[in-house]
Amino acid sequence: MRTDLAASYGEERLPRYTSYPTAPHFSPAVGPDTYAEWLAGLPAGASASLYLHVPFCREMCWYCGCHTQIVRRDGLIAAYQRTLRSEIAQVSETIGRGIKVEHIHFGGGTPTIMAPEAFAELMAAMRHSFFVLPSAEIAVEIDPRTLTSEMVQAMRLSGVNRASLGVQSFDPVVQRAINRVQSYEQTASVVDRLHGAGINGINFDLIYGLPHQTVASCLDTVRRSLELGPDRFSVFGYAHVPDFKKHQRMINEAALPDGLARHDQACAIANALKEAGYVQIGLDHFARPDDAMAVAFEERTLRRNFQGYTTDKGEVLLGFGASAIGHLPQGYVQNQVQIGAYAQSIAVGRLATAKGYGLTDDDRLRADIIERIMCEFSADLGDICARHGAEPEAMLQSAARLKPLISDGIVRLDGDRLAVASDSRFLVRSVAAAFDAHLDPAKQLHSRAV
Repeated sequence: MRTDLAASYGEERLPRYTSYPTAPHFSPAVGPDTYAEWLAGLPAGASASLYLHVPFCREMCWYCGCHTQIVRRDGLIAAYQRTLRSEIAQVSETIGRGIKVEHIHFGGGTPTIMAPEAFAELMAAMRHSFFVLPSAEIAVEIDPRTLTSEMVQAMRLSGVNRASLGVQSFDPVVQRAINRVQSYEQTASVVDRLHGAGINGINFDLIYGLPHQTVASCLDTVRRSLELGPDRFSVFGYAHVPDFKKHQRMINEAALPDGLARHDQACAIANALKEAGYVQIGLDHFARPDDAMAVAFEERTLRRNFQGYTTDKGEVLLGFGASAIGHLPQGYVQNQVQIGAYAQSIAVGRLATAKGYGLTDDDRLRADIIERIMCEFSADLGDICARHGAEPEAMLQSAARLKPLISDGIVRLDGDRLAVASDSRFLVRSVAAAFDAHLDPAKQLHSRAV
């Protein structure tokens, strides 16, 4: 991997392209009435994935970029769970039938902050309102520091079959700097309990670019993580945006690694995981070769949505909870971010949509190209453009940002087929951005490219 390119391109702030257009381009022009029309207009044979956002934590991790808040009173969490149940029923009634569900994902915040019986009730509500397929993947994000044995059993009885554990780093110096002290023993205990409950799909989340982090500490975290045998890893670069996330101001910026150091950390983690037998998938995921995600990557059926890389083939993602984002064939919708405003909307029987985006034909074309680049490090522009009734020559001419990427050897063009050079895949977001007609480089809304 080329450090000269990391220095040249790494400081640019670019989207992670879990959607196109990205969330900063959503507008209040798409509101509850539009969402209701889109839901009622879903095709009869459509299947959906469900995302439930639980925006509560017991304490704030200073690196966090999620919509969450610290809560001490369980009554607030219980009230929020009741609101989620009401929203689920409301959306289902608007659709007008029991749409099939193939994936359910609980994100946060800390979804397991709910009482075990409340979690079970929420799962029952989804099964009542939707046709959750027996083969559905049901995934929950977990903070190993707070998971109880009672919640593990509630997850087991509710059909949860995948758990994503926040690890980030096992380095105690880094942990103290980000206000997340989590021992190896705590994490190992949670993995054992999940396996004991038959929840065998285990993801670990790791982060590089944290304060005081080094290549050595990253490699030590990988070594200790491998001892616990997760079948997937997600490896993210820390996005330092203190203007948007005020709690990140608690992080000492002088202790943050620079772009080249971040690049070295990312490469070291990737190489260590590949040497351990994991397949690198797209920008930031790794999986065992027989894992469904690795198979999807090999078969070129991998997809990307707001949860990152996924095996989900559906075109409908229904988001529930404050700030949750949904994706329908017609466009994107996002709920009210503030919990109070979200709850008030649902209480009066109104969908909580605060903003969204209606897709154009050009958006769909570019979204298809960007997704293939992000998922496969390549895109057959001739094939994609033909499906959308467009000309690949015109698309290439519109991608002015592509020219320096080609001249620097990052991108190779063979006719209409575009491929990211193998030693430049860490810059895949820069390549995807070449096809982003909405990108404004002057607005520092995103994380660094490396």
